[in-house]
Amino acid sequence: MKDKQQIILVCEGTGCVSGGSEEIYSSLEIKLSRLGLNKNIHIKRTGCHGFCQQGPLVVVEPEGIFYSKVKPTDVPDITQSLLPYEKPVERLFYRNPLNGELIPYYRDIPFYNRQQRVILRNCGNIDPENINDYFTLGGYQAIHRALFEMTPEQVIEEVKRSGLRGMGGAGFLTGLKWEYCRKAEGDRKYIICNADEGDPGAFMDRSLLEGDPHSVLEGMFIGAYAIGTTEGYIYVRAEYPLAVKRLRIAIAQMEEHNLLGDNILGSGLSFHIKVKEGAGAFVCGEETALIASIEGWRGMPRSRPPFPAQKGLWGKPTIINNVKTFANIPLIIGRGSEWFASLGSDKSKGTAVFSLTGNVANCGLIEVPMGIKLREIIYDIGGGIPNGKAFKAVQTGGPSGGCLPNSLLDMPVDFDSLTATGSMMGSGGMVVMDEETCMVDIARYFLDFTQKESCGKCVPCRLGTKQLLMLLEKITQGNGEMQDLTLLHNLAEKVKSGSLCGLGQTAPNPIITTLKYFKDEYIAHIQDKVCPAKVCKNLIHFKIDADKCKACTLCLKACPVGAIKGAVKQVHVIEQDKCIKCGVCLEVCPPKFSAVLKLSGKEEAEND
Repeated sequence: MKDKQQIILVCEGTGCVSGGSEEIYSSLEIKLSRLGLNKNIHIKRTGCHGFCQQGPLVVVEPEGIFYSKVKPTDVPDITQSLLPYEKPVERLFYRNPLNGELIPYYRDIPFYNRQQRVILRNCGNIDPENINDYFTLGGYQAIHRALFEMTPEQVIEEVKRSGLRGMGGAGFLTGLKWEYCRKAEGDRKYIICNADEGDPGAFMDRSLLEGDPHSVLEGMFIGAYAIGTTEGYIYVRAEYPLAVKRLRIAIAQMEEHNLLGDNILGSGLSFHIKVKEGAGAFVCGEETALIASIEGWRGMPRSRPPFPAQKGLWGKPTIINNVKTFANIPLIIGRGSEWFASLGSDKSKGTAVFSLTGNVANCGLIEVPMGIKLREIIYDIGGGIPNGKAFKAVQTGGPSGGCLPNSLLDMPVDFDSLTATGSMMGSGGMVVMDEETCMVDIARYFLDFTQKESCGKCVPCRLGTKQLLMLLEKITQGNGEMQDLTLLHNLAEKVKSGSLCGLGQTAPNPIITTLKYFKDEYIAHIQDKVCPAKVCKNLIHFKIDADKCKACTLCLKACPVGAIKGAVKQVHVIEQDKCIKCGVCLEVCPPKFSAVLKLSGKEEAEND
């Protein structure tokens, strides 16, 4: 046997589960038992480790050996490596995509060692379905301190001193919001955890609920004690079945340990939490629309004021905070506000969690201190742009965020700095784009999403986003006029200032920022009828270079609409009137031939 007690951590977040991690876990159990290792080696299910791109993941502690892209067929080799004098399975080590270096240890992987995990402190380390794991790491001690050593007012002051701002996107001071609700008149009050994570590609809240639900529930309890309520709701998307399952398990475990229910820990206080599954409407991430949904109405926002802290759920004072906001609370109460305030920047304290996606070498869930530079996130943690391509832009804040250019790579990432550029922190989406991205098409893509998700209650959002989308479609189709740019900008500003809720108020951000930082691309689409990135279908065409074509028929066979003429040993030709510009011909043409060309309008004139 190996000298040290070993633990095998098997990631069972949604990404890894979809890749077969449950079968890997079961196979490990069987193999360890057959080898007689199960008495000294413990297997633990965990939540998301963050590096979803490399999943399924298996980590062997205490060595910290990191196995990536594990398959059930790899289990025999992993278990064999645990025997005395055996070596780790080298082929499963993480391989740096930029230089091919094999990295065996978790701690040495740049994706992890450049992060600062506070909110995600337990994700990937504990079994989210075992409350004892949470107890072992100091879980629920903050509840004891709040209940028996602090008054509700002292709890609120501690949160205020910490500088914690809402992590759902708005960035309002959490302690101040709690104070408003505490002082509001009402015979009943409510506290709600907003887990309605609707941004495309975002999975921060889901991963936290799957990997460490108890930290969120503990934060909710402390918030309920602070404002003086006995009732709470967690509003979570029904598309998150694993998160819902683990939340329900965690709530039941809390009740078993008298951490929820009546007369909690003999304090005389009661608190009950209900899980409300949302239907997936993006607008329900907005506070008042979320409240309407819980009440049984269609999820639509209402005018503010009054704000939910004064008049919220069923007309009673209500606090709504994001999943990540609540996860910070136990640390603030347990370690103190000074400790938390020492993290981050002057006006944005603590850390931020992002789902880093797009054209970047290392995609996944990351946590970094507020104030870190964009360049550090994209190049040090993300590993830079793959395939030798150049960085072009990054969008922060989800589909309603702004697109920031290369010149802003050294700006700090915090609430105020991002807002100043025309973007926002949002709930934590971060999409990286390379040189082959069309910024006009990106603006169209995100407007298409937000326009479809508009609830339609207010005219600026209902009609304004539709008109904005029509203008963008006109430009990307090559039919734009220069006056459209003025109209686009003015209309975007009107929608931003006139919409009822955050959906409409932020939907124009992709347009405003791309017009500001990438206006030359709009002009190219309109004046030159060219898409510089060769993305917009109406402004590109495919052509076969007769000198390079080997008449292999690969493109001819792959074309879904029969737009390619030719035969074996006969140079192929693309019939432009039939071509749907899907790009399949380019994909299947062998690189050694490179006979298929993707051309813009200007290149068409020069080459034909």
